Amino acid sequence: MIEVIEKKNRNRMMNKIRLEFAAVSDNESFARMVVAAFITPLNPTLEEMSDVKTAISEAVTNAVIHGYENRNSLEDRVFMECMLQGDVLEVEISDRGVGIEDVRLAMEPLYTSKPEQDRSGMGFAFMEAFMDNLEVESEVGCGTLVRMCKKICISS
Repeated sequence: MIEVIEKKNRNRMMNKIRLEFAAVSDNESFARMVVAAFITPLNPTLEEMSDVKTAISEAVTNAVIHGYENRNSLEDRVFMECMLQGDVLEVEISDRGVGIEDVRLAMEPLYTSKPEQDRSGMGFAFMEAFMDNLEVESEVGCGTLVRMCKKICISS
């Protein structure tokens, strides 16, 4: 399901999309491309585009691998909501998976709950490095919400 809402407000672009897709690894690249297309009207630099795509990739991968324990099930869903307010991109990626017991620990660089799968433990660190703001909310047994923001320097 894709929903697009667009408004113009005093010469500031406002746009919003909501996406829901199966929690399968192949959809990580789909989410990256959707967000890349979504921010294209802001004419982002290659670096900005790469930063956003990397952060999205990490968040979706975390939902699939950790939230749904890599079941790759069509019934498990990842939810992505993106909003442009002027030159600021806000993204929320959420799942209804197992949740994170200790968010602070999970956000530590090099920490991984799945070392047997050769996970690097850098997902949240990359999200934090490539976006201007990162917030993570989680409840065990209910899922996780990752909220990220990035200002795109509009070039004409």
